[in-house]
Amino acid sequence: MIPYRFVEAFTSAALSPDPDLAVAALMIARIEYPDLDADRYVAQLDFIGAEASHRLSVAELPVDAPHNVDLDRYAKVTALNAYLFDELGFVGNEADYSDPRNSFLNEVIDRRTGIPITLSLVYMEVARRAGLPVEGINFPGHFLLRCRAGRRQSYAEDLIIDPFHGGALLSHDLPSSQPVERGDLADSARFESRLLPGATKQQILSRMLTNLKRVYVNMQSFPQARDIADMLIAVDPSAIGELRDRGLLAYNLKDFSGALRDLQAYLKLIPSGAQDDEERQDRERIWEHVKTLRKRVASLN
Repeated sequence: MIPYRFVEAFTSAALSPDPDLAVAALMIARIEYPDLDADRYVAQLDFIGAEASHRLSVAELPVDAPHNVDLDRYAKVTALNAYLFDELGFVGNEADYSDPRNSFLNEVIDRRTGIPITLSLVYMEVARRAGLPVEGINFPGHFLLRCRAGRRQSYAEDLIIDPFHGGALLSHDLPSSQPVERGDLADSARFESRLLPGATKQQILSRMLTNLKRVYVNMQSFPQARDIADMLIAVDPSAIGELRDRGLLAYNLKDFSGALRDLQAYLKLIPSGAQDDEERQDRERIWEHVKTLRKRVASLN
């Protein structure tokens, strides 16, 4: 298990007023790489960001620029896409999407490949260093980015960027440069870009952790999955589903007292009112685990 002081440090970083996403993401990577030199990767992002800043400062408007975009932002996004995806070679890992390395920022920087949320994080961190405002979008199943049109460009569409597919632009009047196959993006040409839900930095970190926990559970790497659950609960104490999952992971690891503590707490926190069949079955399943655990813990005392 990761030390409690590490969870405290991560929580402090993640819940600060303006978290440094790169630093927090590299802390997540320490679950797999405890001796990780985070400064080395921050320095690489600084270097890439400085070069991107130069590229964006001299960016020229593409000849095929649509009429309904902020032309300055469009030129800069196009230049940043060319630098990150064409020149540096960042690409979505479609061949091995579930590889846990796709979820670790150090591996994404080293290997130049990842999943939508980690490639988006790289994009955001480089764009921030280059002076280009880019924010996350909590699109279901496939994380995206938005570069808003300037305040004086009321006519212009925001640019919706898909880093997993080479920076494809998905605003409803812009053709995507590549088909997007994951999630619910088949109808991307019809969404209203300004209404897509933005993602806070805490939500981005929680989504990274949730993805990674799923990978570890599928690999039956339960100790690491439990560490991730610790971090998720620390970042969002209201995520009672994570409390249940941590209890079930503890059960698999034969930490019966820890499992009992979490599962009893989960049952106390879930609503006791009307429930659908799935919720009722879940409650009954957890209650059966609790009864078994009480007997096991009593027998150990």
